[in-house]
Amino acid sequence: MRIWLLLLAAGICMGNVKSQDTCRQGHPGIPGNPGHNGLPGRDGRDGAKGDKGEAGEPGHPGGPGKDGMNGEKGERGADGKVEAKGIKGDQGSRGPPGKHGPKGLVGPMGEKGLRGETGPQGQKGDKGGVGPSGPEGLKGSTGPSGPMGLPGPMGPIGKPGPKGDAGPLGPQGEPGVRGMRGWKGDRGEKGKIGETPVLPKSAFTVGLTVLSKFPTSDVPIKFDKILYNEFNHYDVATGKFTCHVAGVYYFTYHITVFSRNVQVSLVKNGVKILHTKDSYMSSEDQASGGIVLPLKLGDEVWMQVTGGERFNGLFADEDDDTTFTGFLLFSSQ
Repeated sequence: MRIWLLLLAAGICMGNVKSQDTCRQGHPGIPGNPGHNGLPGRDGRDGAKGDKGEAGEPGHPGGPGKDGMNGEKGERGADGKVEAKGIKGDQGSRGPPGKHGPKGLVGPMGEKGLRGETGPQGQKGDKGGVGPSGPEGLKGSTGPSGPMGLPGPMGPIGKPGPKGDAGPLGPQGEPGVRGMRGWKGDRGEKGKIGETPVLPKSAFTVGLTVLSKFPTSDVPIKFDKILYNEFNHYDVATGKFTCHVAGVYYFTYHITVFSRNVQVSLVKNGVKILHTKDSYMSSEDQASGGIVLPLKLGDEVWMQVTGGERFNGLFADEDDDTTFTGFLLFSSQ
């Protein structure tokens, strides 16, 4: 309504301005009092549709809409192709332990079971104590002799009997390991003069003669000149010394070389132990050898030429000697 009044007032003023262009402009009048409100104008909805306005600026993004309704189930897709199995992945780390679930309810009591089988008989109980003695009864008549009972169990071992006589002396044992030296004891009383102990003895010295010089090779040399052989431990017939006292011996030989070379060996039980060589140089020559040997009972020691007849130049005469000697240093018995 106000809009129409404003438009009407504006039209009247425009008419007055045009009529006054031809007249002299007067002084403005005193503003009048405001008029009363006009009648309401017609509803402007029946006016013509205006032109489309320009597009406005884009608005701010709206909030998320509500979930839509579930769509209809789609058709089943085609079967996929089976590809090669992929490589197994690494094992993942172990997750944290879960929370304990609530304790379950106690189940109902089950039905009564069937009666079990009878168990095995128990062990025999301990023997009871002896009861009190009853009153003495009347003496009965002698009954017939019963059968002979079985022999009773073996009784306990009796006390040791008296010490028996000393038995015969046994064979001498091997010497034991030497013990540690003990503390020095007190000086004892002076004893009586005893008999001198008999020490084991064994020694010999034999030599060649004009008849036995240049001996045969590869066999024991038979020394036929006896210088010392009190115990007959050297056998002239075989040319061998046989051990009669076990122990450590010293053997030595002195030889004269003439007309040919010499090569001799000292032999123990068939094994050559000591060797001596000497070359003949147009005049008499001397050679010797010596050795310490441990011997057991029955061991044999001798000398022999080795290398054949060209090396048996062992010589002896009234002025030259070839000798073989052996003697016991100490016994091992």
